[in-house]
Amino acid sequence: MTAAPNAEDSPLFIAALARGISLLRAFSEGRPAMTLPELAEATGLSKSSVQRFAHTLWTLGYLRKDPATKKFSLGPWSLELGMRYVQTSPLVLGGNPFLHVLNRNSQETCSLAEPDGLDMVYVARFATHKEMFVNMPVGMRLPLYCTAAGRAVLSRLDAGRARELLHRCERVAYTPATITDLDALMAEVDFARRHGYARSNGEFYPGDITISAAVTDAGGTPVGAVNVSVPSSRWSFEQAQAVFGPQVMETAHAISASRTLGRGYPFYELEPPGGALRDK
Repeated sequence: MTAAPNAEDSPLFIAALARGISLLRAFSEGRPAMTLPELAEATGLSKSSVQRFAHTLWTLGYLRKDPATKKFSLGPWSLELGMRYVQTSPLVLGGNPFLHVLNRNSQETCSLAEPDGLDMVYVARFATHKEMFVNMPVGMRLPLYCTAAGRAVLSRLDAGRARELLHRCERVAYTPATITDLDALMAEVDFARRHGYARSNGEFYPGDITISAAVTDAGGTPVGAVNVSVPSSRWSFEQAQAVFGPQVMETAHAISASRTLGRGYPFYELEPPGGALRDK
C-alpha cells in the first residue's frame, strides 16, 4: 500500500507562512502572553525567526506587545480571522435560523459543530437563559470520540471508516464516564445509526448531557451536527434522549434539506493532508 503524500512536500506549500501562523496558534488559555524566547520554545522556531514573524504580526495588528514586559499576546485582528469564517460558512449561515428555533423550543443550549481532523469544532451556539455550568464558546474543539456530535457524524459514515477514525483517536478518559474502548464506542455509533441521534453523558464535562444529530449535504455526506446540551442536575439521561432526540433530528433534517449546503460541501476523505476529516 502506497503511503499518502505529505502535503508539506508539495511545491505549493509555503513554509514561511506556516511558521508565521504557528505563532498565532501558540497562544492558549494557559499561555495568553509570551516573550520572544517563550514563543521560540512554544513553536520550535529560532529566536530570530520568531522575532521577524512577531514583528510582522504586531505591525498588522494580529499581535499586541506589552511595552513593560515585552510579552506578546493576540491582538483584535486575530479575532477577525475567526469572524470571517462564521460570516461566510454555508453551514453556519444556513443552520443558524434553524438552531435559533431549536433554542427557543427547547429552552436549552443549542450548538452546531463541524468535523475537523479528529475533533469537532463548535461553530455556532445559542445559549439557554437557565443555569448552565459548561462554557462552550464558538471555536471550541472537542475530541470526535467522546462527543455526541462526533458520534452523530461517524454514524453517517461506513462502519469500517468510522472504526478507523476512532482507532486513530487518542482516547483519553477525561472523566470517569468517558468511553474509551473501541468496541463500546462503535456500539454508540451503531446506536446513533439506528436511532437517528447520538448521545453522551458526562464524558468530557462531568454532568453534561448532550444529544446530537448529523447534518448532511446534498450528497448525504455528514458536514456537521446539531447539539442540545443540558445539565444532569435538571435532566436524566433517559429524559434528555426522549425529549431532545426528536428535536435535534428534526432540526438537522431541516438544515440538511435547506439547500444551503449543496453537494460536496465539503467532501471528506479518510487520509487528507492535515487530518482525518478535512475538505478535499
